[in-house]
Amino acid sequence: NTSRGPGGPSRVWFDNVHCSGKESTLALCASNGIGVSDCKHSEDVGVICSDKRIPGFKFINTLPNHVENLNIQVEDVRIRAILSSYRKRIPVTEGYVEVKDGGKWKQICNADWNPQNSRVICGMFGFPGERKYNARVYKMFARRRKPSYWDYSVNCTGNEAHLSSCHLGQGDMAEGKDNGTCTGGLPVVVSCVPGRAFAPTPQSGFRKAFRQEQPLVRLRGGAIVGEGRVEVLKGGEWGTICDDHWSLLASSVVCRELGFGTAKESLSGGRLGQGMGPVHMNEVQCSGFEKSITECLFDKESLGCSHEEDAAVRCNVPAMGFQEQLRLRGGRNPFEGRVEVLVERNGSLVWGTVCSEGWGTMEAMVTCRQLGLGFASSAFQETWYWPGDVSADRVAMSGVRCSGTEMTLSHCLHHGAHLACPKGGGPKPAPDLVLNPQVVEQTTYMEDRPMFMLQCAYEEDCLASSSRESPATAIRRLLRFSSQIHNNGQSDFRPKAGRHSWVWHECHRHYHSMEVFTHYDLFSLNGTKVAEGHKASFCLEDSECDEGIDKRYECANFGEQGITVGCWDTYRHDIDCQWVDISDIKPGDYIFQVVINPNYEVPESDYSNNIMKCRCRYDGNRVWMYSCHNGKEPQYIYFKSLQNNSVILRVKGLIPLVPNHVIA
Repeated sequence: NTSRGPGGPSRVWFDNVHCSGKESTLALCASNGIGVSDCKHSEDVGVICSDKRIPGFKFINTLPNHVENLNIQVEDVRIRAILSSYRKRIPVTEGYVEVKDGGKWKQICNADWNPQNSRVICGMFGFPGERKYNARVYKMFARRRKPSYWDYSVNCTGNEAHLSSCHLGQGDMAEGKDNGTCTGGLPVVVSCVPGRAFAPTPQSGFRKAFRQEQPLVRLRGGAIVGEGRVEVLKGGEWGTICDDHWSLLASSVVCRELGFGTAKESLSGGRLGQGMGPVHMNEVQCSGFEKSITECLFDKESLGCSHEEDAAVRCNVPAMGFQEQLRLRGGRNPFEGRVEVLVERNGSLVWGTVCSEGWGTMEAMVTCRQLGLGFASSAFQETWYWPGDVSADRVAMSGVRCSGTEMTLSHCLHHGAHLACPKGGGPKPAPDLVLNPQVVEQTTYMEDRPMFMLQCAYEEDCLASSSRESPATAIRRLLRFSSQIHNNGQSDFRPKAGRHSWVWHECHRHYHSMEVFTHYDLFSLNGTKVAEGHKASFCLEDSECDEGIDKRYECANFGEQGITVGCWDTYRHDIDCQWVDISDIKPGDYIFQVVINPNYEVPESDYSNNIMKCRCRYDGNRVWMYSCHNGKEPQYIYFKSLQNNSVILRVKGLIPLVPNHVIA
């Protein structure tokens, strides 16, 4: 919405913002500069943030606790394994309860400690319950090393989701404490009971797949372990729970019932997907100590409830360290890349790749779950275009077969130490498309054409949006040019989709093997896009080849499409959509940009040279290109004056340009 300040409309501070995603603030992203903008408030941007935390986010509850006029903030809590037998275990289930205070870890005096406190601590760390431990061993340890005690006592009811929700104060033990000591007491120790999915067994190690502990309740629709829509079994039929009065207490009952800890979040409104079948429970009310959600009070009638109100949970799960055993490398962002696993070889831990033989969506789902990245979007069997760590090029895991419910890739069926990978490992050749800038510069011209001659182009969305209101006799002004696209790589460029899925376009009477093969854009000198076009790949073929190389791809008779190494495909200036509609722009200086394979649908060895830029001058009667160059060549960067918007400086340097972005 339009922003206004005390003296009228407020300014637009940023324009043409381009972030890599790794910046800590928006101000660190590339942009035109603070206050350099030609935008109106009708172009103000907004965001809707995902409720899913980014990878690496650490859940720290810092709720202030107002007890006895104290404002106590719990920075962080941990269970620190003390005994050697527990230090090597994953997850850590027994040890001192320590609270971070002022940057230092401190123990809690057990003078006023009760089992309800232990229950809360275990729930925080993903464990459904607590158990007794051998106190005598810890007494001996406390005598040898003097503890450093926290200044406060804890008093929980047992159904809190986090320690900071308990009563914290100086309570009855304050008299027994003197300068961080615990007279007659010891540091608090908890021993937690892990759920079956996280408990090691002597015979089989961790269970290979996640199985719910109770057949009456299950989670569905969650991307990672411990989250999902709550479904209950009643009368032999699975159904959902209506979110009326759905609370953190009820969610914690579900989480503990399924072998997790307390609930991190109680979700309503079908946020983790809408279920099917009946709505079995409504207005659920729990005390927090029930063994099953079915023991809570609830309304059997669900009048007015629909699956848009399905309740869901996110549970605390034990820290298993699974994310440290897997990584993605070489992708364009943290959510993609070559899969590399950490395995033991000859007594040492080494990184290696996973054989792509049989790799599919189920295996990708488990990988994304293990990394906490949500659902898998795609599963790739060829990843040479993602340069991973050179030291991890050797295949370390093969024969991977997942059911989709496993918590980690190592829990799936695989060959173990006896590797067998017919496809081999390491990098493989890839294509590399490069546009010839001289051809664009030499073939550019302007054409005026009436709308009635552009019907097919209109249907394929190759004209500016203003053409929708244009009558049949209206004239559209087109910036036309030829494109000569060379394959300078080491393997043929082939469309991602097979011919069975190519799209037939009736108007032009041809198939599209790639719906968007190139983007054509015209920018103002400060980087604002003023006109655009796109070209579908209706025919990828070898127009010409270098001497000694034979053409392999020809579109005639529904033939195979592609561009052979050493060949090029020419899109002539006189074919439909080989243009940018400039009917709405004013005379002036612009930057013309072409991006090949803009959506990265086909892997290439180098994407940086897929971009070509030219200076473009349009005087209202003529148009011409000059200084055309590919992404890797020296480029001209123009700085705009804040006073009169005039170009005041031109710098020539080796600075890579980013699609849809001009450094200014």
